Amino acid sequence: MIPSPERFLQVLEGQTDILVPNENNSIPTASASVFYNPEMEMNRDINVAATSVFVQKLIERKGFERENIRYLDAFSASGIRGLRVSKETGISVVLNDIKPEAVELIRQNISRNDLDRTAAAICENANILLHREKFAIVDIDPFGTPSPFLDAAAASATFLLGVTATDTAPLCGAHLKSGVRKYSSVPLNNEFHSEMGLRVLLGSIARETAKYDKGIRPLLSHATRHYVRVYAEILHGAKNADKTVEHIGFLAWCPACGSRETKTGLSVFLDEKCPNCFKNRKIAGPVWLGPLRETEFCDAVVAELDRLPLNKKEAAKKLVVTCKNEADLAFFYDQHLFCEELKISAPPIDPFLEKLRAAGFIATRTHFSGTSFKTDAPADVIKKKLLE
Repeated sequence: MIPSPERFLQVLEGQTDILVPNENNSIPTASASVFYNPEMEMNRDINVAATSVFVQKLIERKGFERENIRYLDAFSASGIRGLRVSKETGISVVLNDIKPEAVELIRQNISRNDLDRTAAAICENANILLHREKFAIVDIDPFGTPSPFLDAAAASATFLLGVTATDTAPLCGAHLKSGVRKYSSVPLNNEFHSEMGLRVLLGSIARETAKYDKGIRPLLSHATRHYVRVYAEILHGAKNADKTVEHIGFLAWCPACGSRETKTGLSVFLDEKCPNCFKNRKIAGPVWLGPLRETEFCDAVVAELDRLPLNKKEAAKKLVVTCKNEADLAFFYDQHLFCEELKISAPPIDPFLEKLRAAGFIATRTHFSGTSFKTDAPADVIKKKLLE
């Protein structure tokens, strides 16, 4: 049963106005009949902009008509995600949830926003639906891990696959055995654990799509607070699948000196002894070692964010711009860890990075944290520049 009207809360995001059960607004749980998570508004803002940009690409390059592009919101809950896509991009959206009470409320919100022609709500098991039907764009944003649904999503998605994962503890190595079970990958829980989680997820997506002779091109990927989010363009054909698999590999990381070594391939040799300090290294993988984003796509998303009426516009733009400007290097460093080792106060990060660039190295900030940076400079050079 849907809560009585006096227990509804009106929510306005972007151009979309919905009703959600008031009691589920503050702390969403898996057991809630219908939940709405206000903490994910920026995620949804970026999703609307990214979807809009990708839809325009389909229209221009493949001659699609907007209303014939089908988008699946596989875990709709309150419906806010799919309803926003329908209302703010104009494409056809299927909103699915396994809970009848959620679907009933979604249908009310469809009518509330005059979307009866472009949006439809159904009550189905997500895996069954994904294996049964193809969608131009598939968005899976479950409560927790997307792992049980990646195979079906990879089979269903024709042009774009969006995946959100909130099970960051398994992805990032804090719950190691759970991460291994869910993603068939060994993660590391260290200073760059957030990027580790993102690359574990991308590696899992790449392996799932490859089974269907599909490759992926990450258009935008980010790790934000309690979740990671991926937008991956689907590339068809065995050759594209093979090229995608070439971006999967392993990492050897030394806890003693911080050195890293990456090697692509699903069967590789990495010496357990660190070549720098000769102590034991830890091996992680398989993970995605390729790019996390496409710069032109990020530019277009920022322009779209700027155009749209959004509550989280500036935060969303800042995140996407930072993602765009990150170096295409796997795994960041944390400035504060170096400074703790050197027993010095952390200097302003931008002048420090400029010193690395002046010395001929790549050096950029990252979106993962305010103290994180990516560089191809070796650890001894990093320490030298911090001491200057």
